[in-house]
Amino acid sequence: MKTRYSLHIQNSMTTRLHPVLRCAAIFALLPLFITSCKTTGGPTNGIPVGEFASLTGGTATFGQSVHNGDVLAVKEINDAGGVLGKPIDLMTEDDQSKTEDAVASVQKLVNSDHVIAVLGEVASSRSMAGAPICENAHVPMITPASTNEDVTKKGDYIFRICFIDPFQGQTMARFAVNSLGKKRAAILTDVKQDYSVGLDDAFKNMFTFLGGVVVSEQSYSTGDKDFRAALTSIKGSNPEVIFVPGYYTEVSLIVRQARELGIDVPILGGDGWDSPELTKGAEQQFNNTYFSNHFSTEDPDTTVQLFIKKYQDTYHTVPDAMAALGYDAARILADAIKRAGTTDSTKLRAAIANTKNFPGVTGTITIDGQRNASKPIVIIKIVNGAYHLAQRFGPNGEPMSSFQP
Repeated sequence: MKTRYSLHIQNSMTTRLHPVLRCAAIFALLPLFITSCKTTGGPTNGIPVGEFASLTGGTATFGQSVHNGDVLAVKEINDAGGVLGKPIDLMTEDDQSKTEDAVASVQKLVNSDHVIAVLGEVASSRSMAGAPICENAHVPMITPASTNEDVTKKGDYIFRICFIDPFQGQTMARFAVNSLGKKRAAILTDVKQDYSVGLDDAFKNMFTFLGGVVVSEQSYSTGDKDFRAALTSIKGSNPEVIFVPGYYTEVSLIVRQARELGIDVPILGGDGWDSPELTKGAEQQFNNTYFSNHFSTEDPDTTVQLFIKKYQDTYHTVPDAMAALGYDAARILADAIKRAGTTDSTKLRAAIANTKNFPGVTGTITIDGQRNASKPIVIIKIVNGAYHLAQRFGPNGEPMSSFQP
């Protein structure tokens, strides 16, 4: 039986390829198709849950990882008997890393597929584009990884299971001052991304509050390739640390170019760095860099290690934080449906809002009154391309472990 999801991926990802490559592309994507079975052309007997993700485009590794986590969770849930006696039917739309396509994807899921909830997106800008559609339709939306503070302000039906930018940015400022001992910072911000701008503000405010000085503020835009002018200006300000709150697509180039210009101070970032593409071909240039993240594969916690094993058994690769967040988001939704005892939107929204102390892979998760997640955060240090746990902070910003230089 073909799944609805596998048919959608063929249409959205392979029809643009040359016919000779199309078949190979489909086989390469087969690990993504592990999901509940839905016959083509007929009504589903399961619970329809939507997902919109950047499976292709500029931030494709984000969407692919989250999707893998969603699919793994859904398979486990369905193998265990589903929810309310029914399997979850995951319906996925590829927004191609574009805001306008995110809108179209959510409109289709809500208005045509009549999903009872929506999972996604990673990018805050795309989540904020899709959120009003869910809010107006009273369809709960859970973003696994959109950290911009304004995302959940879009309505009472909009939730997240990740920490928010003020917490992430403030934590990185504390880490820079208290753990690294740095007092002079430069900031390089992507002005086209709400995520980056939010992190910039949070870091700057906390860094100066702690007695630090921001000696240079430079900007760039998504899609830029040459950052040497901004980096040269930063170098002239003699910073002790540089904060680059961007996505891996540009950060990968920024760090390379900074090192080529002789800038050897620590470079810090946020969870948008987390991608297997970040350090490829420049592993040593990323030494002395750190970024905040949602979990570490070095965490000895049994829940974390069991997830890593299941993910590796399924996808034959080590999961990143986006995969872990996708897994947690799908499981939290299933848990809320079970507690609600129904898929009625009002009762389901209330059940998600009442999530307390959920044992997630990315930490113990409690949804607060603003529909945000209260949870811990980790700092990752990159050494020769490998990610190592440097320090952990609690939900209130308190150090939970000593800095591991």
